Amino acid sequence: MTSLGGAEMVDWNLAVSTATRLVRPGPEVTRDEARAVVAELRRHARAAEGHVRRFVRMMPEDAPVADTPVLVVDRAGWAKANVAGFRHLLTPLLGKMQERRTTANAPGGALFGAVGGKVTGVELGMLLGFLASRVLGQYETFAPATRDLPGSAGGGRLLLVAPNIVHVERELEVDPHDFRLWVCLHEETHRTQFTAVPWLRDHLEGEIQSFLGATEMDPMTVLERLREAAQSLSGGRPEGEDGEEEGGRSLVDLVQTPEQREILGRLTAVMSLLEGHADYVMDGVGPEAVPSVAEIREKFQKRRASGAGRLDAALRKLLGLDAKLRQYRDGERFVRAVVDQVGMDGFNRVWTSPNTLPTKAEIAKPADWVQRVHRKGSDAE
Repeated sequence: MTSLGGAEMVDWNLAVSTATRLVRPGPEVTRDEARAVVAELRRHARAAEGHVRRFVRMMPEDAPVADTPVLVVDRAGWAKANVAGFRHLLTPLLGKMQERRTTANAPGGALFGAVGGKVTGVELGMLLGFLASRVLGQYETFAPATRDLPGSAGGGRLLLVAPNIVHVERELEVDPHDFRLWVCLHEETHRTQFTAVPWLRDHLEGEIQSFLGATEMDPMTVLERLREAAQSLSGGRPEGEDGEEEGGRSLVDLVQTPEQREILGRLTAVMSLLEGHADYVMDGVGPEAVPSVAEIREKFQKRRASGAGRLDAALRKLLGLDAKLRQYRDGERFVRAVVDQVGMDGFNRVWTSPNTLPTKAEIAKPADWVQRVHRKGSDAE
């Protein structure tokens, strides 16, 4: 456990127990119903792999089946898996902070020592407890394999959160078998992205580590940024006003350094690409594999846009989850525009190297990406 000034910085076990204690109970199902849902999700995950591969054409048809496991989990299982992911990503940063730990006489050192890792563990657990009832599935890229949560040799596992899938399909009143396959198509696209593009995982982790490495280490600087964030959020922007000015940004945005904002721009572009590509694929495959895809998409889009009440909307905004929703929308528009212009094989040049990934500006203007990448390709030929 990494420590700062003699106190643990993150109590990971407390994060797990807090999240597990705070997760909401799932929908009521009998034991037989639960077993049937789990079995069907596993079947759909296997079927989705073939559907996605044929549609995206990112790998040869005779390429081996992905070795990443498919885990059908409950809400507590999802939270536990994500604590492991956070621990993997944050360990280098926490080690760096330990090396630069403040002395007892440094400003803010006593405060940080008193707060310690238990408070941080509780806060992380509360965050994951909140999110655990909202995630349908996830391709978990970074977490190491454990006895309880196996992963592939190169990292990665596909999680399907059964109670959340059942909850949403009931709420939307859609065909449950179609909805479960539709969700699997989205998550299988993420698995295909990372298994077909060997450099993508390391590139993404490198960007995240650069972002974390640029974190302000001085406690008083962090406190000052948090104070500015609180003041900005308390002022806010008028209800209904759109835009992304200072008052409309999340707490996550406001505590960044200028260097981190540059990195975040690149990360936002990559995540928009990945999420938008998954949305595009699930809708493209849908008419062939999911008979009621049009109804599911319409109802699901309305649910995404509306949120679930004022408190939920406020928390989404504070945590930056509204930006996540924009990633689905903007990324899908980018993918659709590029495929319309240069076809699927032309779009797949995006996976050639980090240099062919779209910038944040190109996500908004797909024609600029086409001109940059395809013109270079033509010149080289």
